[in-house]
Parts: sequence; structure tokens; C-alpha cells
Amino acid sequence: MQRFFVEPYQIDNDAHVIHITGADVNHIGNVLRMKKGEELWVSDGGKKEYHCVIESLSGEEVLLHILYAQEPDYELPSRIYLFQGLPKADKMELIIQKAVELGAYEIIPVETKRCVVRLDGKKAEKKTARWQQIAESAAKQSKRMLIPRIHPVLSYKEALNYAKSLDVLLIPYELASGMAETKEILQKIKSGQSVGIFIGPEGGFEEEEVKAAVSAGASPITLGKRILRTETAGLAILSVLMFQLEK
Repeated sequence: MQRFFVEPYQIDNDAHVIHITGADVNHIGNVLRMKKGEELWVSDGGKKEYHCVIESLSGEEVLLHILYAQEPDYELPSRIYLFQGLPKADKMELIIQKAVELGAYEIIPVETKRCVVRLDGKKAEKKTARWQQIAESAAKQSKRMLIPRIHPVLSYKEALNYAKSLDVLLIPYELASGMAETKEILQKIKSGQSVGIFIGPEGGFEEEEVKAAVSAGASPITLGKRILRTETAGLAILSVLMFQLEK
């Protein structure tokens, strides 16, 4: 069943209706070709989701009648922030799509020293808007209760400062050793703690970048004896955390 997101002001609980406006009107009526009487789910971006039926459609609005509301437990109990070194080509789109499916709360594109891609100005804004659309689509598909935010591109220094308020910082690093130590670090993460994960681009992090992360409170961890691509590394650690934290 299709899922959409609305702002709280679009929900009229007294009248038992939800007003869908904006781009979703075209998507519902012209792309999905949904009709009056068809059912769908709507999330308010918080804890509630609404099972609705289409009451009417126009070019400006889709009016939904609320059948019932519920508060499912779809989100991870911890907020996970993925600090992703900018990869080449369109790899970022795949990373965002899968990270959203795995439960990431926010994805922060980061420019590191070994990044080949450099984004600034209007190009960065256009890319971020595109990535946000991908996050929204993935959130709808995977029954997320919220749309993870795609943060504007940060420098590595800015990213470390942004991460300082988080409870746990992890930096998978190909020169890190000791799977036992990594397992111990991960097992200590408690439900409810915020977790930041730093992933390098193609070529990984430079040693001084790892040292800067450690100085900021990050724990270097290993993801095994094999070298993972940048588009695989973040998803690997997200999968481990999802399995560990999921209730």
C-alpha cells in the first residue's frame, strides 16, 4: 500500500480528514492513477501513521478520510548519522537509498582530502535536493515514519564539529585491527544513544583525518579482513547496528 508524508497542519483530526497538497497530488492522481475509494498510508513525520481512503481528487488537492490512526514502532531506538565521504559518479544515490532503508536518521555528505568530487554553490544545492528526493522515496518504500534529512555538504572539519554532540562516534578504517575490540565497542552502544559513522570516499581516509576523528572522540573499528568499497562500508556497519539495536 502506498505511503505519503504530510506536515501536522495538513491533518484535521476533528474532521477526520487529511489534505494532500503539492507534488504528491500529481503523483497520486497522474503517476499512480489512484482513484476515489482507494486506500493508502500517511505519516505525520513523527510517531503516528494514518490509514486513509481517498475521498476526492482535484488538480490542487487530494482529500483523504482517516479510517484509523496508530503508533507503530518502525524506527530504530537510536538516531544514526552517516557521515559519507563524497563518492564518484552516482554512488551517493545508492548509498542514500539503502541507508534510509536500513534506518539512518540523517545522512551528511562530507568532503575529505581524497574526494575526487567537489561540490559547491548551486551544484551542491541541486545535488542535495536530488538526494533528498531519493531519501523521501526510500522512506515511503521502507515504511519509515520520517524522511531522513540529507544535510548540505560539509567539510571534514565541519563534519567533526557537527558530530561532537553525538553519544558515539565510529570510524571504520582499513588499517584498524582487532575484530574482538570492534565487537566490544559495538556491543557497548545502548538503545537511545545517538551514533555517528564516518565513511571515507574511494581511497579511504588519510591518517591525519583518522587522528582528527579520534581526537574528536571517534573509535576506529574494523569491518573485517576484506577491503570494502565506499558504497559498501557504510551499509555494512548500518546493518550491524540495525540488527543490534532493533527491538
